[in-house]
Amino acid sequence: MQKQSLKNRPKNLNLFTIKLPINAVVSILHRVSGIGLFLAIPLILLSFQSLVHSESSYITLTIWLDTWFLKLMIIGLAWAFFHHFFAGIRHLLQDIHWMTSLNNARLSSRILLWLVGVVTVIFAIVIW
Repeated sequence: MQKQSLKNRPKNLNLFTIKLPINAVVSILHRVSGIGLFLAIPLILLSFQSLVHSESSYITLTIWLDTWFLKLMIIGLAWAFFHHFFAGIRHLLQDIHWMTSLNNARLSSRILLWLVGVVTVIFAIVIW
């Protein structure tokens, strides 16, 4: 009886119409931010190399970093760092069974998203 009801269930394969819970959104963003930070490592290392290479390369890098496009990229990387950092702390706290009930997990997800948003806006104001 139960197998028959599972076969007749409607299937929704359109990922844009599925409403994910906030915990899933935070978890997916944690993974996305980690991938983004990992992929940015070569660019960060290249910029550090140009900082210490010579005075002219340092001046060139500071001119490039003053453009609006690179500032937006840096703000995006800062968002990825802050989200990955705070979500990682949240996951570690959940591993020791802190705020693991459904309502508490939803609350900690909302707090995390607000905290990341506020810290990213503060960072954007400081570098702009």
